[in-house]
Parts: sequence; C-alpha cells; structure tokens
Amino acid sequence: MLHKHSRTALTDKQMPNTRNAEVAPDHTIGETVRIVVDKLLVRIQSGEYPPDSRLPSERALAAELGVSRNTVREALDVLESRELIRRRQGSGSFVTYQSHRAEAPMPGSVGERTSPLDHLIVRSIIEPEMTRMAVMNMTPKDLDGLAQVVAQIETVRTDLNEFIRCEEEFYRSIARATRNPLLEACYELTIEVCRQSFRTALMRKHLTPGRIQSYQARFNSLFNAIATRDVEAAVEITKLHLVEEQKLFLHEG
Repeated sequence: MLHKHSRTALTDKQMPNTRNAEVAPDHTIGETVRIVVDKLLVRIQSGEYPPDSRLPSERALAAELGVSRNTVREALDVLESRELIRRRQGSGSFVTYQSHRAEAPMPGSVGERTSPLDHLIVRSIIEPEMTRMAVMNMTPKDLDGLAQVVAQIETVRTDLNEFIRCEEEFYRSIARATRNPLLEACYELTIEVCRQSFRTALMRKHLTPGRIQSYQARFNSLFNAIATRDVEAAVEITKLHLVEEQKLFLHEG
C-alpha cells in the first residue's frame, strides 16, 4: 500500500548515526509490541516511510494495525531507542534511519553470493504461497492499496525505473497482506537481492514497451484473481509469471 507522508527536513546535527543502529530483538518487550516494531521496521527499511518523513499518528497506526495506542507508543519507544526515528513534541515521529544500501552488492553479501538461478528458485518457493496467504488475509483497505499500485503500473510506457519500482511495490503489497511479518521481511530481502542481481540488468535490457504491456496484463489478471478471492487462479497466475521469468533467464543464458 502506498502512503504519502509530509516531510520535515532534519539538520545534520539532528541526524543520528544510524550506520550501526541496533536492530537486534528486544526480549524485554511484549509479543504484540514486537510485532508492531517489526512491521514498522520493514516499512522504514523498505523506504515506504522514507528518511525525514513523518510517520502516521499513533491513533492512525493503532487503527490500521488493530492494536491499542499504548502498544503503538511502546513500539515507537523501541524504534526511537534504536535511533530509527526521532519524536518531536507536538509534531509527531520522523524517520531518521538512513539506508546505506547500494545497487552493487557488497563483497561477501547475500546479493553477491546469489546467482540469478538461486534468486528465481527462492521466488518460486515464496511467491505462490505468499499469494495464497494474501488472498485469504487481504482486507478491503489492502485491496484498495493494491489497486492503486496496479493503476500506477498501467500508466508506465517506457520508464524502466518507474516500472521496476511499481513492480517491487506490487509484490511488497502482497507480502504485507499475508499478515506474516517474518514472510514480509524475507520477501523484502528478496527484493533487495533482486536490485543487486543480474535480473535487474536483464530487465533493463529486455523491458521493451511490448514486454511492459505483457507484464501489465499479468499484474492486472493477478489483481483480479486476488480481488475475487480466487485463490487457485491467483496462485496459478503467479506460477505462470515465474515460468515467463525463467524463459527470459534461459534465453539470456
């Protein structure tokens, strides 16, 4: 789901050093608070809540996540203690996390060690079941958000960067709708590795306007299957899309 948030610039003095921000599990917090922390952390690290942006209000987050405002407040306390957000009295909570990711994988990183075939195999394992879970758990609000992403995808004609961004958001929305924070985090890593992998270069090479239209048709079909709660059709479309990805990879090889 796409969110629009107002941004307030932070000065260099206000910006904490987040390169070594502590993100290890905090065993002193309750399970519900931990789940909220994980959800917000995924959104921050994925860029859904970009640096310097203001998070939704405690009331809005509580309503969206189905928890109390006290739970949200505790989760924000944890994020602030890890220097991922900064709270301003009367203004709200602002993202201070700075991603140090680069398109080129770091030596020894997962992205560097993952081959295109490895990446495709993992997607083939995750995406069909992720789609199945999303169909069963997706709320009307989730569907509205996914519809917005599909509408954005359909406006793309030749802008490859915009198409890849929309594709990432499409699958990220499906992962979020599973209501499984671990699966959501795992898929976020899949997206990150994809950015660093051979596939991104391959997509840039082969994404002609005609192929973009083909992808748009598939995403639209998948959305319709999800919207009508047709689990089997949604899973089958996902698998067929992966087969087409495999053909592209094998053709290049």
